[in-house]
Amino acid sequence: MQPFDIEERVRRSIGYFNEGYNCAQSVFMAYADLFEYPAEAAKAIASSFGGGIGRLRETCGTISAMAMLAGLQHPAPDPADARARTANYAVTRNMVKRFTNEYGTIKCGELLKIPVGKKEGAAPSERTDGYYAKRPCGRFVEHAARTAGQMLKGEITTEEE
Repeated sequence: MQPFDIEERVRRSIGYFNEGYNCAQSVFMAYADLFEYPAEAAKAIASSFGGGIGRLRETCGTISAMAMLAGLQHPAPDPADARARTANYAVTRNMVKRFTNEYGTIKCGELLKIPVGKKEGAAPSERTDGYYAKRPCGRFVEHAARTAGQMLKGEITTEEE
Protein backbone atom coordinates (compact mmCIF):
# COMPACT_ATOMS: atom_id res chain seq x y z
CA MET A 1 0.00 0.00 0.00
CA GLN A 2 1.24 3.45 -0.82
CA PRO A 3 2.02 5.79 2.07
CA PHE A 4 -0.77 8.15 3.14
CA ASP A 5 -1.46 10.78 5.75
CA ILE A 6 -4.42 9.94 7.98
CA GLU A 7 -5.36 13.55 8.70
CA GLU A 8 -5.33 14.41 5.00
CA ARG A 9 -7.69 11.46 4.40
CA VAL A 10 -9.91 12.65 7.27
CA ARG A 11 -10.10 16.10 5.64
CA ARG A 12 -10.88 14.45 2.31
CA SER A 13 -13.66 12.42 3.91
CA ILE A 14 -15.23 15.49 5.54
CA GLY A 15 -14.94 17.32 2.23
CA TYR A 16 -16.85 14.57 0.47
CA PHE A 17 -19.55 14.69 3.11
CA ASN A 18 -19.84 18.46 2.77
CA GLU A 19 -20.15 18.04 -1.01
CA GLY A 20 -23.28 15.94 -0.42
CA TYR A 21 -21.99 12.37 -0.45
CA ASN A 22 -23.51 10.14 2.20
CA CYS A 23 -21.60 9.09 5.31
CA ALA A 24 -20.55 5.70 3.94
CA GLN A 25 -19.42 7.11 0.62
CA SER A 26 -17.45 9.86 2.35
CA VAL A 27 -15.39 7.45 4.44
CA PHE A 28 -14.98 4.74 1.79
CA MET A 29 -14.06 7.17 -0.99
CA ALA A 30 -11.34 8.75 1.14
CA TYR A 31 -9.34 5.50 1.04
CA ALA A 32 -10.58 3.57 -2.00
CA ASP A 33 -7.76 4.79 -4.23
CA LEU A 34 -5.26 2.98 -1.98
CA PHE A 35 -6.81 -0.23 -3.29
CA GLU A 36 -6.93 1.07 -6.86
CA TYR A 37 -10.69 1.44 -6.81
CA PRO A 38 -11.81 4.08 -9.30
CA ALA A 39 -13.73 6.96 -7.70
CA GLU A 40 -16.92 6.11 -9.57
CA ALA A 41 -16.81 2.50 -8.36
CA ALA A 42 -16.20 3.61 -4.77
CA LYS A 43 -19.14 6.02 -4.97
CA ALA A 44 -21.40 3.28 -6.30
CA ILE A 45 -20.29 0.53 -3.90
CA ALA A 46 -20.93 2.68 -0.81
CA SER A 47 -24.05 4.48 -2.05
CA SER A 48 -26.64 2.17 -0.45
CA PHE A 49 -25.17 2.34 3.05
CA GLY A 50 -25.99 5.98 3.81
CA GLY A 51 -28.67 6.84 6.34
CA GLY A 52 -28.17 3.62 8.23
CA ILE A 53 -28.52 1.45 5.11
CA GLY A 54 -30.93 3.02 2.65
CA ARG A 55 -32.17 5.57 5.25
CA LEU A 56 -33.54 2.76 7.41
CA ARG A 57 -31.58 4.33 10.30
CA GLU A 58 -29.96 1.02 11.19
CA THR A 59 -26.14 0.59 11.22
CA CYS A 60 -24.41 3.93 10.67
CA GLY A 61 -22.97 4.18 7.19
CA THR A 62 -19.57 5.10 8.59
CA ILE A 63 -19.45 1.70 10.29
CA SER A 64 -20.32 0.01 7.00
CA ALA A 65 -17.54 1.94 5.26
CA MET A 66 -14.99 0.94 7.91
CA ALA A 67 -16.08 -2.69 7.51
CA MET A 68 -15.71 -2.51 3.72
CA LEU A 69 -12.22 -1.08 4.12
CA ALA A 70 -11.37 -3.83 6.61
CA GLY A 71 -12.45 -6.33 3.98
CA LEU A 72 -10.02 -4.82 1.50
CA GLN A 73 -7.16 -4.63 4.01
CA HIS A 74 -7.84 -8.00 5.65
CA PRO A 75 -9.70 -9.99 2.98
CA ALA A 76 -11.36 -13.29 3.75
CA PRO A 77 -12.64 -14.51 0.39
CA ASP A 78 -12.36 -18.22 1.19
CA PRO A 79 -15.12 -19.37 3.56
CA ALA A 80 -12.89 -22.22 4.71
CA ASP A 81 -10.10 -19.85 5.81
CA ALA A 82 -11.08 -19.42 9.45
CA ARG A 83 -7.85 -17.57 10.24
CA ALA A 84 -8.52 -14.86 7.65
CA ARG A 85 -12.16 -14.55 8.66
CA THR A 86 -11.21 -14.27 12.33
CA ALA A 87 -8.66 -11.55 11.55
CA ASN A 88 -11.19 -9.65 9.45
CA TYR A 89 -13.88 -9.89 12.09
CA ALA A 90 -11.49 -8.93 14.90
CA VAL A 91 -10.23 -5.75 13.23
CA THR A 92 -13.80 -4.80 12.32
CA ARG A 93 -14.96 -5.42 15.89
CA ASN A 94 -12.09 -3.30 17.21
CA MET A 95 -13.10 -0.37 15.00
CA VAL A 96 -16.75 -0.74 15.99
CA LYS A 97 -15.75 -0.87 19.66
CA ARG A 98 -13.87 2.42 19.34
CA PHE A 99 -16.89 4.04 17.71
CA THR A 100 -19.26 2.66 20.33
CA ASN A 101 -16.97 3.79 23.15
CA GLU A 102 -17.11 7.31 21.73
CA TYR A 103 -20.79 7.55 20.77
CA GLY A 104 -22.58 4.79 22.70
CA THR A 105 -24.16 3.10 19.69
CA ILE A 106 -23.69 2.33 16.01
CA LYS A 107 -27.39 2.71 15.13
CA CYS A 108 -28.00 5.69 12.88
CA GLY A 109 -31.41 6.48 14.36
CA GLU A 110 -30.03 6.50 17.91
CA LEU A 111 -27.02 8.59 16.88
CA LEU A 112 -29.37 11.12 15.29
CA LYS A 113 -31.86 10.89 18.18
CA ILE A 114 -34.71 10.11 15.80
CA PRO A 115 -37.79 9.04 17.78
CA VAL A 116 -38.53 5.32 17.56
CA GLY A 117 -41.32 4.70 15.11
CA LYS A 118 -40.87 7.97 13.19
CA LYS A 119 -41.49 7.20 9.55
CA GLU A 120 -38.97 8.47 7.02
CA GLY A 121 -38.98 7.83 3.33
CA ALA A 122 -36.15 6.85 1.06
CA ALA A 123 -35.60 10.39 -0.23
CA PRO A 124 -32.37 11.86 1.13
CA SER A 125 -32.46 15.01 3.21
CA GLU A 126 -31.70 18.18 1.32
CA ARG A 127 -28.17 19.30 2.13
CA THR A 128 -28.58 22.85 3.38
CA ASP A 129 -26.71 24.94 5.92
CA GLY A 130 -29.46 23.96 8.39
CA TYR A 131 -28.88 20.28 7.69
CA TYR A 132 -25.18 20.54 8.44
CA ALA A 133 -25.80 22.71 11.51
CA LYS A 134 -28.16 20.26 13.20
CA ARG A 135 -26.75 16.90 12.07
CA PRO A 136 -23.84 15.34 13.97
CA CYS A 137 -22.94 13.15 11.00
CA GLY A 138 -19.79 15.11 10.19
CA ARG A 139 -18.34 14.08 13.56
CA PHE A 140 -19.10 10.43 12.82
CA VAL A 141 -17.49 10.71 9.37
CA GLU A 142 -14.40 12.29 10.92
CA HIS A 143 -14.12 9.64 13.62
CA ALA A 144 -14.63 6.74 11.22
CA ALA A 145 -12.19 8.13 8.66
CA ARG A 146 -9.51 8.50 11.34
CA THR A 147 -10.21 5.02 12.72
CA ALA A 148 -10.13 3.46 9.26
CA GLY A 149 -6.80 5.15 8.58
CA GLN A 150 -5.41 3.78 11.82
CA MET A 151 -6.59 0.31 10.84
CA LEU A 152 -5.03 0.62 7.39
CA LYS A 153 -1.71 1.66 8.97
CA GLY A 154 -1.82 -1.35 11.30
CA GLU A 155 -2.48 0.69 14.45
CA ILE A 156 -5.70 -1.25 15.04
CA THR A 157 -4.87 -4.91 15.08
CA THR A 158 -6.53 -8.15 14.13
CA GLU A 159 -6.36 -9.24 17.77
CA GLU A 160 -9.45 -8.57 19.85
CA GLU A 161 -8.99 -5.61 22.16
